Amino acid sequence: MKRWGIIFKTLGNINRLKIIKLLKKEKSLSVGEISEEINISFRGTSKHLIHLQNLDVLESKGTQGHVYYSLNMRMPKDFQEAIDLFL
Repeated sequence: MKRWGIIFKTLGNINRLKIIKLLKKEKSLSVGEISEEINISFRGTSKHLIHLQNLDVLESKGTQGHVYYSLNMRMPKDFQEAIDLFL
């Protein structure tokens, strides 16, 4: 039950849902690109991305001074099921 609470709290944030939905369409985007697309601050976007990465929903790769995020194809199964159900 505790794990599902974490999942629903994470996915209960509209900006995190926007990030996941965006990254389902676009394979990899920088923090700035995601920030512009979902129309929130760079700092706010970074916080959401870090939260999702800490839960293994996203993975990141640094290149040429930028960090690019993408969906983790090996994310926990319970998160994947919830994302598939709602997005």
